[in-house]
Amino acid sequence: MRRGARRSGSSGAPRSVDVAQLAGVSQKTVSRVYNDEPYVSADVRRRVLEAGEELGYRLNNAARALATGRTRSIGVVTLGTALYGPASLIMGVERAVRDTGYALRVVNTLEGDPTGVAGAVDSLLEQGVDGIVISEPIDDGHGEDLAARVDVPVLVLGSPPLSTPRTLAAGVGADLMARTATEHLLELGHDTVHHLAGPQRWFAARDRLEGWRSTLAAHGRAVPRVVEGDWSASTGYTAGRELANDSDMTAVFAANDDMAIGLIRALAEAGRRVPQDVSVVGFDDIPVAAYVTPPLTTMRQPFDTVAQEGLKRLVHSIENPDAPPLSAGEPPVDLVVRASTGPPPPPRMTLGRHRALASFPSGGRSGPPTDGGASTFN
Repeated sequence: MRRGARRSGSSGAPRSVDVAQLAGVSQKTVSRVYNDEPYVSADVRRRVLEAGEELGYRLNNAARALATGRTRSIGVVTLGTALYGPASLIMGVERAVRDTGYALRVVNTLEGDPTGVAGAVDSLLEQGVDGIVISEPIDDGHGEDLAARVDVPVLVLGSPPLSTPRTLAAGVGADLMARTATEHLLELGHDTVHHLAGPQRWFAARDRLEGWRSTLAAHGRAVPRVVEGDWSASTGYTAGRELANDSDMTAVFAANDDMAIGLIRALAEAGRRVPQDVSVVGFDDIPVAAYVTPPLTTMRQPFDTVAQEGLKRLVHSIENPDAPPLSAGEPPVDLVVRASTGPPPPPRMTLGRHRALASFPSGGRSGPPTDGGASTFN
């Protein structure tokens, strides 16, 4: 029988009754197989799927939606950006949703759009999605309004969860990763760590800044002034030119790898070697991070793990509305140590001290510097 032909020989798309007849099962069993319901033997499931494949059968989603009240679709709200972090997270969601049997409907928002997330969510609800993933990294001030209108399970990736009973959070832990990056530099012996932050409208930038700041406070270290960029290498370069003027600065934690790479370029042009003079840690582990000079130490983000776990919990909440939500696992923390970090340079001697030591080569008494110690040397 050719693909797509009905056994009765009549024209039109094959129906579930045709699949049932070819597979030798009831029409109800065909429905159970295509709705991925339990208690169907592996042999029966195989026969039904093979029959459906032979006939070119496709499940009538509209009819199923009327019967079950579900469209088996998940909506995604995301910022329309090519930045590595948000784009990688959405790719992880797209890969993870393939295994759920749900269709994916994506609505992009634009930074500065007054309707923002609320408008995107309204659009998805009008399409009848069964659940929503919000991968929106920017605070647009509409969280409270949004919480009041959503009546389906919502998975929030990274940003603060909505105050609704059916909201799940995944991808949290950026503050913990920032603490790990900062502690790595302190453990190498640096007195303190400077921070090149991302734009503070972004939830992730706030989390990373807070993780850095709280770590320095917990260790009793000075908290330097924050320099803010916009995630781009060019703002990292500009920040690097400014930070290079601080001779006491020996370590920087950058909120993403692109800014870290721009920072390293500026430091090199200023004669500040990495890591001999200044250590740098990035965030994300973009593909090029291992191939810049020097290879960049960075925090690797578990995009696929976050997406897979989050989608599993969201689908469970969709299909089991009265059951407690699945618990979230601990986010993995993966510091990738490469060549951009090392111990701080040795303390610089004052020129006066150097001259005094030179005057007493055999260990004689060396008095205090006579020139005030204003000049330094390496």
